[in-house]
Amino acid sequence: MAEARASFDHPIFSESIRLIRAALADPSAPHAFHLEVWSPVEQDVLLRLIHSSGDLSLAQDVRFSEGACVAGLQALAAGAAILTDTAMAAAAVAPMARRTFGNAVHSVLDWAPPQAPEGSTRAAAGMAQALQAHPGAVVLIGSAPTALELLLDQVAAGQTAPPALVIGMPVGFVGVAESKRHLAQSPLPQIRLEGSRGGAGLVGAAVNALLRRAWLDQAAY
Repeated sequence: MAEARASFDHPIFSESIRLIRAALADPSAPHAFHLEVWSPVEQDVLLRLIHSSGDLSLAQDVRFSEGACVAGLQALAAGAAILTDTAMAAAAVAPMARRTFGNAVHSVLDWAPPQAPEGSTRAAAGMAQALQAHPGAVVLIGSAPTALELLLDQVAAGQTAPPALVIGMPVGFVGVAESKRHLAQSPLPQIRLEGSRGGAGLVGAAVNALLRRAWLDQAAY
């Protein structure tokens, strides 16, 4: 197990995680947070999000639905595809996927038309096709609230199988709060970031934390 962990954790990364834990544990700090309220894998996700963003305040805004991380671990270990709303997020995830379970990683833009449909976006149009091609995928949305809304609508209407996990962290101000609220109201397993923050780097960090944990858990047996 120690050898497996060492192959993933550069000394700088390990020291960074130690410092983040110490900063969150400081009761006098403005962003103090009790990590113990979350499971070990939920802590892994949060710590990687903070490491990737340099933002300790993220601890206040990350939300996990019950059993979401376990569902994600199981799906990833079983080889589920990973769908992202941008090529940037796919690029952030692909190296860890290759090092672990070999999950296929696709941007939904691979299925998108050259031009956005009227009143929609290329990411939303591509999402509709990607969900049909990869039922039960782990879906990462860091930029396109329209893609998140389409996913929720299609699942609610029974037009596509529910994803194994949705990591919903679209960034920005137009449609973002609404899409995150709709995700929170859905029964889908989910990890989301409240507010206007998000982006490709954060959704990539979240799923990389899950891939790492699933791989290390497997190595322990």
